[in-house]
Amino acid sequence: MAEYLASIFGTEKDKVNCSFYFKIGACRHGDRCSRLHNKSTFSQEVFTELQEKYGEIEEMNVCDNLGDHLVGNVYVKFRREEDGQWAVAELNNRWFNGQAVHVELSPVTDFRESCCRQYEMGECTRGGFCNFMHLQPISQNLQRQLYGRGPRRRSPPRFHTGHHPRERNHRCSPDHRHGRF
Repeated sequence: MAEYLASIFGTEKDKVNCSFYFKIGACRHGDRCSRLHNKSTFSQEVFTELQEKYGEIEEMNVCDNLGDHLVGNVYVKFRREEDGQWAVAELNNRWFNGQAVHVELSPVTDFRESCCRQYEMGECTRGGFCNFMHLQPISQNLQRQLYGRGPRRRSPPRFHTGHHPRERNHRCSPDHRHGRF
């Protein structure tokens, strides 16, 4: 039953959660919508706490996948390598939602290669169980609030929040600023 519910979450078949709000972050019915609009502040809270305690964050990606190896993963790239190493050491002693937080350094240096291009175009047929990252988008307003600037243009504009833990390969990247939480 849980697998079925996970497979329909945020789709037209989901009678509880608004599929339009899930897909684009807005719904024409607003507060009068008969379905739930899940407004997560998780990204903002995590970003703010990590940046205040450990150092400046360059990029944060929050996975929206449902598969065991990606669910709940958040990836944070700190500006300084030492900040990422300090965050890894400190955050492994934390709990979130009744579960231990598992943090490690990630070998990923370019998250664009890890993302599902079909999902970004709204065409992924694998849904939340895709093996490529489906990143939660954040609004431009939140983006400005968190990063203090508009979208960077080094690549196609794509700001996501993603963060996080569980990797079976314990190799460290030559660029240790990428912490996986």
